[in-house]
Amino acid sequence: MRGIDFSSWQAVLSTLGGLAIITLIGVGIRLLVMQTMQQRRERENRQINERLRTLIAAYKTLGGSFSGDLGVNPTHLRELRQRMLEQGGGDEGSDRARRIRDAVEAALSDILLLGTDEQVRLAAHAATELAQGRPVHIHALVVSLRDFIRQALDLAPIPADLAIPQQGPTRPASGSGGKGRAEGGDRAGGKGGGGGGGMGAMGGMGMGMGAGMTAGASGNDDTDAHRP
Repeated sequence: MRGIDFSSWQAVLSTLGGLAIITLIGVGIRLLVMQTMQQRRERENRQINERLRTLIAAYKTLGGSFSGDLGVNPTHLRELRQRMLEQGGGDEGSDRARRIRDAVEAALSDILLLGTDEQVRLAAHAATELAQGRPVHIHALVVSLRDFIRQALDLAPIPADLAIPQQGPTRPASGSGGKGRAEGGDRAGGKGGGGGGGMGAMGGMGMGMGAGMTAGASGNDDTDAHRP
């Protein structure tokens, strides 16, 4: 109250002006702090959403199957090619196992980057087993991912008395053979169409040459007829 002076209009105006400036400075500092906090919160939310999206995709890849062979075949692509050369043909089952392995390796890489401590340990163990050529069962890692995702989304935990069968990697659809045959047919059709076009052009050139030769012969006959 000592700085407030109401003795004259000039003092009142200067006092009010000082209070307005101090208020504006305080409001500006508050807005700046709030904007900084909001940007940091938005950045953290984006990071959390990206992490959850990646882990959910990894969960779908690692735990999308409830039946069949739930293990991961450690066969590499080079070993598969060598086996195909030795057998003299392709094996759809081996190709599917190779694609499952590739998808599982990509999911394990994402978990090693964004997973929790427990998930990283389980993913590292699975990657080590694959690298050493041993089949891997990843049900424990799938359960850890499922519990973490439900907790991050504020979902109630799965009841303990609920019996969920063991989960394994998603089996990709085998449609590459039909697609390759269709593309091969399209290439053959395109080549045949090009050949047909070339034959048509050659036929047209032949007809044009024949007509020119006929016209030339007629002109020579008329010249001979009028020649003395």
